[in-house]
Amino acid sequence: MFGVGLAEAAVIAFVAVIVVGPERLPMLAKQAGQMLRKAKTFANAARDELREELGPEYADLELTDLDPRAIVRKHIVEAMEDPAPAAPKRRGLRPLAAGELPPYDAEAT
Repeated sequence: MFGVGLAEAAVIAFVAVIVVGPERLPMLAKQAGQMLRKAKTFANAARDELREELGPEYADLELTDLDPRAIVRKHIVEAMEDPAPAAPKRRGLRPLAAGELPPYDAEAT
């Protein structure tokens, strides 16, 4: 689960016996077990609450969707697939002829 093999676990247990002492080691192991049990209960309660609040959307939720790299990649691919919208043309506008003055609006600020 944590990538700890048998040799590493033996070293950790040996160091724990030396640091804590053989008298207090069972008590600390019991406390560690209780803490892990509480953490598991908390995680299960949070998962159940999330499932209850999201309803059927929880089944569609994938943790890979929350990866920022996947989100950025998705938006880049979408942007590359969609052509850029053409600028709307204004009707009634024409370029000025040589020597022609632009229109003047006296009511403009």
